[in-house]
Amino acid sequence: MGWQDDLDTLARERGSALVAYAYLLTGDRPTAQDLVQDAFVRTFVRLGAGHDAQRLESYVRRAILNGVRDRFRRRSTFLGARSRLIEPPLGDPDQTAVDKVDVERALERLTPRERACVVLRHYEDLPTAEIAEQLGLSQGAVRRYLTDARTRLGALLGDGSSEEHSRTEPVRLTARRTR
Repeated sequence: MGWQDDLDTLARERGSALVAYAYLLTGDRPTAQDLVQDAFVRTFVRLGAGHDAQRLESYVRRAILNGVRDRFRRRSTFLGARSRLIEPPLGDPDQTAVDKVDVERALERLTPRERACVVLRHYEDLPTAEIAEQLGLSQGAVRRYLTDARTRLGALLGDGSSEEHSRTEPVRLTARRTR
């Protein structure tokens, strides 16, 4: 008896019970059917032929449960990131253009290192350690450049956010790394 026969037997005799099990875990029949199909594939790709039916069913049930867990993790990860994936509604297009020009002009007034730190931190969303590594600076120097840049940008753009950020991100004094 080959693996195809084992698969046919298990699907014919226990398929509806496996779908019912998956349905109890998910609450959605199409999702349950997809999970059972995926579980069959994962189980038979790994095991092959020569296992008794009860053992195969337990492997398939475990694969179904793992599939549910994987879907839950992916869904929670997506829901956590969804707010970052959806662009906020734009306001007045004319004001947005003016704001963009103001920000570009303010960035031009920063030193090259301040500008690089700001772009890597707020545009590329890199942590301080990665910015330091990319620019060949210490983490303390990066934090200092970011603090100085926020202060200058706050003054140039006329908002109070620079003071707020400097209070929440402490500056630690460290020795400068030389090459």
